[in-house]
Amino acid sequence: MGDDQGQAHQLRFTVLGPVRAWRGDVPLNTGSPQQRALLAALLLREGRTATAAELIDGLWGNEPPDAAIATLRTYASRLRKSFGPDASTLVSESGGYALQVHAEALDVDRAEHLAGQAEKARAGGERARARELISQALDLWDGEPLAGLPGPYADNQRTRLLEWRLSLVETRLDLDLELGHHTETISELTALTAAHPLRERLRELLMLALYRSGRQAEALAVYADTRKLLADELGVDPRPELSELQQRILQADTNLNAIPPGTSSASQPTTVRPAQLPATVADFTGRAAFVTELSDQLATAEGRVMAVSAVAGIGGVGKTTLAVHVAHAARAHFPDGQLYIDLQGAGPTAVEPEAVLASFLRALGTPDEAIPDTLEDRAALYRSTLAGRKVLTLLDNARDAAQVRPLLPGAEGCAALITSRARMIDLESAHLVDLDVMSPEEALMLFTRIVGAERVNAERDAAMDVVAACGFLPLAIRIAASRLASRRTWTVSALARKLGDERRRLDELRAGDLAVKATFELGYGQLEPQQARAFRLLGLPDGPDISLAAASAVLDMDPDDAEELIESLVDASLLESAAPGRYRYHDLVRLFARACAERDEQPPSERAAAMSRLLDFYLASAARVYAIERPGDRVVDHLAPTTYPGLAFLDREAALDWLFAEATCILATARQLAGGDTLRRAVDLLQATRDLAESGTYSHQCLQAGTVLLQAAQQAGDTRAEGRARTVLTFAHSLSGRFDKADEEAQHAMLLGVASNDPVPCGQAANERGIIAIYHSRHDDAEAYLTRALEAFRADENRPGEASALCNLSRVHVSLGNTDSAVQLAEQALTIYRQLGVTFRLANGLYAYGLALRHAGQLDMALTQFTNALTVFRENRQRLWEGMTLYRLAEVYLAAGEAAHAATNAEQALSYLRGIGGEWRRGNVLTVLGRSLDAIGQSGRAHACWNEALGIFDQLGAAEADAVRRLLSPAAA
Repeated sequence: MGDDQGQAHQLRFTVLGPVRAWRGDVPLNTGSPQQRALLAALLLREGRTATAAELIDGLWGNEPPDAAIATLRTYASRLRKSFGPDASTLVSESGGYALQVHAEALDVDRAEHLAGQAEKARAGGERARARELISQALDLWDGEPLAGLPGPYADNQRTRLLEWRLSLVETRLDLDLELGHHTETISELTALTAAHPLRERLRELLMLALYRSGRQAEALAVYADTRKLLADELGVDPRPELSELQQRILQADTNLNAIPPGTSSASQPTTVRPAQLPATVADFTGRAAFVTELSDQLATAEGRVMAVSAVAGIGGVGKTTLAVHVAHAARAHFPDGQLYIDLQGAGPTAVEPEAVLASFLRALGTPDEAIPDTLEDRAALYRSTLAGRKVLTLLDNARDAAQVRPLLPGAEGCAALITSRARMIDLESAHLVDLDVMSPEEALMLFTRIVGAERVNAERDAAMDVVAACGFLPLAIRIAASRLASRRTWTVSALARKLGDERRRLDELRAGDLAVKATFELGYGQLEPQQARAFRLLGLPDGPDISLAAASAVLDMDPDDAEELIESLVDASLLESAAPGRYRYHDLVRLFARACAERDEQPPSERAAAMSRLLDFYLASAARVYAIERPGDRVVDHLAPTTYPGLAFLDREAALDWLFAEATCILATARQLAGGDTLRRAVDLLQATRDLAESGTYSHQCLQAGTVLLQAAQQAGDTRAEGRARTVLTFAHSLSGRFDKADEEAQHAMLLGVASNDPVPCGQAANERGIIAIYHSRHDDAEAYLTRALEAFRADENRPGEASALCNLSRVHVSLGNTDSAVQLAEQALTIYRQLGVTFRLANGLYAYGLALRHAGQLDMALTQFTNALTVFRENRQRLWEGMTLYRLAEVYLAAGEAAHAATNAEQALSYLRGIGGEWRRGNVLTVLGRSLDAIGQSGRAHACWNEALGIFDQLGAAEADAVRRLLSPAAA
C-alpha cells in the first residue's frame, strides 16, 4: 500500500504537447515559456547532465541575455520549488543540471516503450496487437510537441518529435493494410499525402490501399502525380520501391493482394477506438470544484449502467472548455474511445439525433451500408455496438433532453457528458451541474495567463477592472485579453478605460444574455470598418454555416479579398472556421451580429441587399446544377432573374457535390426569404433544387420550406409564386407517399398555372397528377392528365419534360395491357433523352422502358434496362430511385423464376426505402419480397411480409390490399 501511495504522488511530465508537470494528479506551476524550455531540455536528456553552456545555447541561441547564467539559476530554483518534496530530482552537477525522474514519468518515454512493444509484437506475428500498441503510443500526443516553447533546442526537438510521430502513423497504416483494412485507410492516407506531398512512403501505402480496394486506375494515378511532383520540386525520380510497386500494379501481381496468414480482419478483428475530443486549451484556469465533481462522476462509470453528467449555463460561461478538459483527464477510464459532437442546440437548426448516430456508428467501425435508416434502429445498433466497451460520449451544445436521449450509451462502463444552455431537469438519472461565471480570482488568473504576468502585475488594479467589466465571463475575458496580448503598445489601464467609457458597459455587463452581448461589444468595437461590416452581414443568413463563395456574395466581394477579411474575424475569435472554406458563428455571436446589423448597418437597405445577393448566388448556382442534370429543360429559362452570379462547375460530380454540401443552407435561405421582393426567387430556389427532395435525404426539409413559401405566396396574393410552391409541394408529398395530398396540391397548381400563364406548373403539375392516378389505378384519368402535360411541355419546347410525360404514358399503357405501345412510348422518351445528352433523367427513361419490357415478356432486356438505370441513380445519389429500381429488378427476377435473386433485390430495396418514399411503396416491396420468399420455401417469412403489407394498404385504403388478401387466403383457409 505504501508503494501505491508513493506512486500516486510521483512526478510526471509531458512534452508531446504543452510542457506540463504533475505530482500525482495535482498540476504544478512550471513557470514562463523560457523556464518550461529549460525543463524540457533536461527531460529530453534522459537524466544526463547538461552544461550551462549547452543550456544557454539551447534556450537563447546566439542572443543570450547578459545575465544568462544567473537566469538559468533562477529558473532552476523556481523549478525545484515547484517540485516541493521532490526538489532533489533536479540536481546540479559539474556546472550544469540534470533531472533524474523515475521510469515512464515522461510521456515520450512511455511512447517509446509502447512503440518498442509494438515492434516485438509485429516481429512475432501479432499484427493486431502491434497496431493497438502503436495506437496507444499515438494517443499520448496532445497537439504540437513542446507547444509554445522558444529556443533552438526546442525547435530541433519539436521537429524530431513530429517526424517520429509521422513515422509511427506510417507504421500503424502499414499494419492496417496487413490486417486487411485497405478500404478504411484510403481517406486518412489521402489527407496525409496532401499534408506531406513529398513523403513517398505515404504515397506507396496509398497506392497499395487503392489497388487492394479495386481502384487500380487511381493507384496508378497516384504514382504519376508523385513522379511529376518529385521532378518539379526536387528534380529526382521516385524511389525504387515506389517504381517497383507501380510495375507490379500494371502487371496485376496477385501477390499484392495477399494478406499475411491469420491477419485478416475476419481472423483478428480489431476494435475501432475513436478519439474525437477537441483539443483542450493550454491555459485552462480554475474551476477546480467543478473539475473534481465531474471527474468523480466519470470515474464511477465502471460498474454502473451509465454515468450521465449535464453541465448547464449561459453562453460563453465556459461549458465546452470545462467539459473537454474533464473529458481529456478522464480518458484513462474509457480506453475504448471518446466520441464528440456539437449538437448546435442553441441555433435554429439543431443537429438531428439520426445524423449524430450515423456519425458515431461510423466512428465505431460500422460500415455505411450497415447503418439503419430510422432513429430507433440506429439507437439500438449504437447501444449494441457499445455493449462491453468503455466509451465516453461528449454531447456538446445540446438543445434539450429529447435530443440527447437517443444518444446516451446505456451500457455499463460507458458515460455521457453533456453541455447545454438549458438545465436538463427532465433527463433521467443525470447529475446536473450549473456553471456560473468565474470568481474574481479565477478571472484574473485567466487574464494573466493570456496577457502575461509582467504586464498584469504592473497594473493589477486595472486588470481587476478589466475582468470585472467582462462580468467575469470566460469568453469575454479571452476576447479582451487576446486583444491586449496582440497589442504590445497598449497598457492594461488603456483597455480598462475603453471598457469603462463605452455606453455604461459596467452596468450592462452582468450574468445573463446582456452579459454575453456586452462581451462581444468588446471585440466588435475594436474592428476596422470593413471587418465590422463583414461581421454584421455574415450573421444574417439562417444556415448553420456559410461557404466562402456564399459569404463573398453576402459581402459583394472578390472571394480572395473576402477570405482575407473573414479570416481576420476568425483570428479575432468572432467567427469560427468550421472546415476549410466554411465558417460559422457561435450561436450567441450570431445573435449579437444581427443586433449590430439592425443597429449599425447604414443604410438599412444594405441588410436586404446582402440577403438578396445570397439568394441570387444560390439560385444562379442551383440553376446551373439543374441545367447540367437536365440539359434542354426549359424550367431554367422560366426562373426568376438574378443579378449576382453563381458558381460555374467543371463537371456533374462537382455540381452535385456543391448542391448536397449546401443543401441545408439553401433550404434555410429559401425559408428565410419567403416574402417581399425575394418571394419568387425563394420559390424558384426550391424548384431548381428538386434533386434534394428526390434524393430522399432532404424530403422533409423541402416539404417544410415549401409549406412556408406557399403561405407567404398566399398572403402576398402572388398566383405565380403560389402555383410553383404548390408544384414543389406536389412533388414532395408524392415522394413521401402522401398521394391524396399531392393530388390536391397539383390540382391547385394546374389552375394557378393557367391563371398566371406559367408553363412550369402547367406541365409539371399535370405530369404529377398523371403519376398519382397511375398509383391509384385510375388509368383513364392518368392518360388525360399526361396528355395535357405532354401538350404543355411541347408548347413550351421542353423536350425533357416531353420525355418524362412519354415515360409516364408508357406506364399507363402497361397498366392497360397495351404492351406494344408502352414499349414504343418508352423508346420515344429514350430517344429524346439520348439526343439531349441527358444522364440522370435517362435513368427514368430506362426505368420506364424496363417496365414496358417486363410486361411484354422480354425479361432479359428488362433486366439490362433496370441494371443500367440503377447505376445512373447511384451516381446521382438518388436513394429513393435506387430503392425503386431494386424493387423492379426483384419483379423481373421473380418473373424469370430466379426467386433467390428476387428476394435479395427486394431486401435491398427495403433497406434503401426505409424512412423515405412512404408506406405505399414499402407495402409493394414487402408484397414482392413475400412472393420471392414463398418461392424459395420460406413461407413463414413470406406471410409475415404479406401481413405487414396488408396492414399498410388497409391503413391507406389502397386497392393493393385485395391482392395481398388473395396471397394470404390459402393460409386463412
